[in-house]
Amino acid sequence: MKVVSVILLAILIMASVSSCKKDTFITSKNASLSLSSDTLYFDTVFTTTGSITGSFRIFNNNNQKLLLSNVQLMGGANSFFKLNLDGSPGASFNNQTIDANDSLWGYVSVSISATNEDTFFIRRDSIRITYNGDTTWLQLVAYGHNANFIKKTEIKNDTTWTNKLPIVLLGDVTVDSGKTLTIQKGTKVYANAKASLIIKGTLNAVGDTTNRISFRCDRLDAPYNGFPGSWPGIYFTASSSNNFLQYCTILNGYNGVSVVGPAATTNPVLTLDKCIFSNIYNIAIGAAYSSINATNCLITNSGSNINITEGGSYTFDQCTVTSYDNSYVSHTNPVVSISNTDSYNLSFPLNCTFNNSILYGLGSLVTNEVVFAKTVTSANVNFNNVLYKDKDDIAPYVKLNFYCQVNVIPTFTNIDLGNLFFDFHLANTNTNPALKAGANTNLLTDLDGHSRPATKPDLGCYQTSK
Repeated sequence: MKVVSVILLAILIMASVSSCKKDTFITSKNASLSLSSDTLYFDTVFTTTGSITGSFRIFNNNNQKLLLSNVQLMGGANSFFKLNLDGSPGASFNNQTIDANDSLWGYVSVSISATNEDTFFIRRDSIRITYNGDTTWLQLVAYGHNANFIKKTEIKNDTTWTNKLPIVLLGDVTVDSGKTLTIQKGTKVYANAKASLIIKGTLNAVGDTTNRISFRCDRLDAPYNGFPGSWPGIYFTASSSNNFLQYCTILNGYNGVSVVGPAATTNPVLTLDKCIFSNIYNIAIGAAYSSINATNCLITNSGSNINITEGGSYTFDQCTVTSYDNSYVSHTNPVVSISNTDSYNLSFPLNCTFNNSILYGLGSLVTNEVVFAKTVTSANVNFNNVLYKDKDDIAPYVKLNFYCQVNVIPTFTNIDLGNLFFDFHLANTNTNPALKAGANTNLLTDLDGHSRPATKPDLGCYQTSK
């Protein structure tokens, strides 16, 4: 019994000593302090719009309390950066205590004033942390860019957006009926979460192989720059006509492009050439009782890649339409859904053709990647040299012409789901079923602008074999 009492007494004494030690401050210059990172980056901040708040931690790696004599934003009140330490804003903080084996949170935001610079520029500052006569530093680096900011507006005259500065949409921008918005090659358009581009007239956006036009959200800081559904998308109303998008990239919208209503002329309402749609939350290409001509397009990793209702007239030539289930966009819908009916089950004429294309998906529970619905026989759907995935037999009114391949796997260059990296160029292997499987074509360049043979081209938007 005495032995037990001695042991308990020893434990109590040790606990008391340990507790007292943790309640005292370590004063040695060799005290261990570390930061969650030595540099906090902000990439890319548009002038005057500000950024998200970045965070960092100061770790006390000692078994005693640590007193930070000073934490200071070196640029002071005039800095582009703003500091908040443990919930309190300011530029300088004295006598900050960190408990033993604990940490202190800091938060930094940045707002950059407009300049006369046309290119990217860098703004820097630093946070100095002093303790026990020692000093450590946290570097702050922000990449800034001037931009043309467009608030909610209606474009009532023919207008051109140049590529001199990025275009940042702060609210809905509407192009009036009968008016044309022209976007120069190389222009980058960024839209915030409430900014749609609504086309009642005409959109003419023509890039080239080295100067693509891009549409995406205005959040360029990780992880938000990769989130789907970050801006509404581009909408073409029933009065819109003769729209042409070439060498355009449309990323991380709620929708990509949406087209409503028939063409006013013999031309399609929307022509897409060498366009890329990726990481779209809802529908990448949507249409209702309208017309689209798409060539050499990559439509990938979207909630629904192509969704057509209420009939219309559509051609997809040398397109790659594919989705892989990933942490950003779940693959829960077929890559192609086409119907000639509306919500009231009324039917409309439908003409739809896919040529030399790949329609494929992987992951989740989707087994039929091509789904058609109709109520009457006014549907004319043709597959010409198409590789597609369907567990069940495709609808009997779909004409499978020439050489179509079902439930074979196309081999892409690199699909890395863990790192969200997707390269949909075709792998140049002897067993790749997409190589040299196309019918004769007059599309003699691919999405990259590379040459394509007129006979036996590869399927999809990229040409690999010579």
